[in-house]
Amino acid sequence: MKITVLGSGAWGTALALLLLENGNDVTLWSYTEEESRVLRETRENPMLKGVPLPEELKFSTDMACVKGCGLVVLATPSFAVRATAAKLKEIADPGTILVSVSKGIEKDTSLRLSQVIEEELQGHCPVVVLSGPSHAEEVGRRIPTGVVAAADTMELAQKVQDIFMNQRFRVYTSDDKVGTEVCAAMKNIIALCAGCCDGMGYGDNTKALLMTRGLAEMARLGVALGGRKETFTGLAGVGDLIVTCCSMHSRNRRCGILLGQGKEIHAAMEEVGAVVEGYYAAANARALAQKVGVEMPIAQAAYEVLYEGRDVHSVAYALMGREKRSELDESWA
Repeated sequence: MKITVLGSGAWGTALALLLLENGNDVTLWSYTEEESRVLRETRENPMLKGVPLPEELKFSTDMACVKGCGLVVLATPSFAVRATAAKLKEIADPGTILVSVSKGIEKDTSLRLSQVIEEELQGHCPVVVLSGPSHAEEVGRRIPTGVVAAADTMELAQKVQDIFMNQRFRVYTSDDKVGTEVCAAMKNIIALCAGCCDGMGYGDNTKALLMTRGLAEMARLGVALGGRKETFTGLAGVGDLIVTCCSMHSRNRRCGILLGQGKEIHAAMEEVGAVVEGYYAAANARALAQKVGVEMPIAQAAYEVLYEGRDVHSVAYALMGREKRSELDESWA
């Protein structure tokens, strides 16, 4: 199958290699000519050191490369998804399967990213969400990985499952796009907070508390939006939360560590040197939670640190000092 991956960051490149390995004709599209030139000339992505790019992998900066494709992967940063989808509507063949692998919630509209794509495409192409615990660095090195393909119909999810799955990349299917995307966006916020805990010198107890109650917040928001609670106990939920909160591959965790050590957020993001999706998700998820009337104290605390300059220690103490509750009372965190 002819496939184009839009976005030549670490994740887009890792998926391009996977799809190439599965016998497809793959083109990796870059936003700038400089990015594409580096890939072509060095046969390596600077964000995936030590992973060679085969001669069979094609490169382009012309989005017309999506014409004739059976499947297109959208791997751009979340803030670029709408503009990319708008261009696709004019170029992509009707019925081309679009696979969204970006994670986040759109600013201003509070839409999930598949909703953004669908709004721009207006039924021109079906949209599938691919998400789960999948560091690009490990997928690029062929380390066994499992993810979820979520679509409006199981038939469509199974088509994507067939295209992506092999012996080192296992794909499960789901028809819960809502829950899968809420997991994808929210886990980055919790990972920033987990990094803050590490940076402040807190221990495993603290991180376990944060991750467990963070998962409760994720599920509460997802269910309020129409997702299924069981999605949050699967790969897209607890699986992705574990890997993002606990690994140094995680940009969000690394940024949080710097925040916990006292760095200002923009200086911390600059030091990380790549897009920190949790920063954007914190503002957008807060707006969405307020819109649907869901209480999310951890996400709110993250917003106050990231956007209002509150001290991470005082926010942690405030969370610990909240009124007593039952763990089974899902109106709180």
